[in-house]
Amino acid sequence: MLVPIEATAEQATHFGHWVVDHQQQHASIFGPAEPTLAIAEVMRKAGIQAQEVRANQPLLSISGPPLIPANPSLLVSQSGQFDQILIAAAAMFEEEVGYSPFLGGEGNYRRRVAWLISHGYSLSHSEPHGEVIFKADLGAVSPHVTQIQGVWMNPRFRGQGLSAAYMAAVVNLSRKHAPITSLYVNDYNTRARAVYEHVGFEQVGTFATVLF
Repeated sequence: MLVPIEATAEQATHFGHWVVDHQQQHASIFGPAEPTLAIAEVMRKAGIQAQEVRANQPLLSISGPPLIPANPSLLVSQSGQFDQILIAAAAMFEEEVGYSPFLGGEGNYRRRVAWLISHGYSLSHSEPHGEVIFKADLGAVSPHVTQIQGVWMNPRFRGQGLSAAYMAAVVNLSRKHAPITSLYVNDYNTRARAVYEHVGFEQVGTFATVLF
């Protein structure tokens, strides 16, 4: 994974040439739209074709409490939930990118999920028998801001108007780590964008993701 940080489009172009010259392979590039797309364009001209380009992903943030009541059932995941959280995380990944996360090495993905749980960055609500209803991760955490990733609602519970209250709970839990909560979303995911707006998120930038 390649993430351009604090780079202009021109600077990113130079880095793109370095990636091509050194034959570095990456599963994806994501970050601020301009430098991300600039790197992808250099790679395209060099004959490295992307499988998918998501050029417009609104970057959203909320700097205060959510605008709506939170679902108190959402909690920090515990180690004993690992197997069910792994199932939900893999389902989310495959639904989002179109292939299993285990293709890149099941051990690596299992370690990633275990790391999120052990650090208190996996948030979930499960049925009494253990099946996950909703999950989200704090994929990046700093003293100033967290980034929500891996949002997933069990298909059996979709369409019931539950997502907004769960996301409000995610914001409340993330505020224990940092005052600002952020996420990015595909521009075409109008349902999710409506949920995030209802919770109180506002657009502060634009990301892009390039999948290889």
